[in-house]
Amino acid sequence: MDYLKARGRIFDIQRYSIHDGPGIRTIVFLKGCPLRCRWCCNPEGQRREIETMMVDGKPKTEGEDITVEELLPRLITDEFYYRRSGGGVTLSGGECLMQPDFAPHLLHACHDLGYNTAIETTGFQKWEIIEKYLPYLDHVLMDIKHMDSAKHKEYTGVPNELIHENAHKFARSGIDLTIRVPVIPTFNNTPEEIRDIAEFAASLPGVKHLHLLPYHRLGQGKYEGLGREYKMRDIEPMSKEYMEMLLREAKKSGLICQIGG
Repeated sequence: MDYLKARGRIFDIQRYSIHDGPGIRTIVFLKGCPLRCRWCCNPEGQRREIETMMVDGKPKTEGEDITVEELLPRLITDEFYYRRSGGGVTLSGGECLMQPDFAPHLLHACHDLGYNTAIETTGFQKWEIIEKYLPYLDHVLMDIKHMDSAKHKEYTGVPNELIHENAHKFARSGIDLTIRVPVIPTFNNTPEEIRDIAEFAASLPGVKHLHLLPYHRLGQGKYEGLGREYKMRDIEPMSKEYMEMLLREAKKSGLICQIGG
């Protein structure tokens, strides 16, 4: 099967995840992303190039070229857990939509093995490219970060019109779509901003779930390891009580809302 020979570039594989789709899952992180979110916790996934990151004083190569055929044995290892839990494989990044000559073929192979499939995505890609993924997708976990395009561009490097348009198209495709909101102080953490995003999510046909993802600084050391500036170093995480208040605002949309996931 020719699609098994498709080659892509990954930078990590995470096993036994329970927050990135249903059941127990393996996450494959693909390199390359068109966004530059100030709070990104995977900066080693932003650039498509293979990089060296210092970790605990030692150099670590970030980026591996691999074929679908070469990657599958790493995923098959946890097939027992997929079967027992209703889990499967999730593609993340970076942005998996940036590797359309690899990612859809990997999803295809997973479907051939009977695995549930999902992607985590910013949705920033031409729809004709996204359509290559749809036949092999069971779930989409999509970020909606802000309703104001100018502010979205200021903090992520790109406007949001294409993202919102694709959210509607994902919803109309009939695929299981969950909206995620990384809640970032100074960017989108007011009750009004969260309520606006939740109302947008509720307007998408068939969407029932919205997840609020609390801001953290766990990726700060990676920026230092890459010799890059972490622009959020002075921003403190929000309290549990504040996140619960935002959750109550989101629930006014009528969606099933939760913190995390």
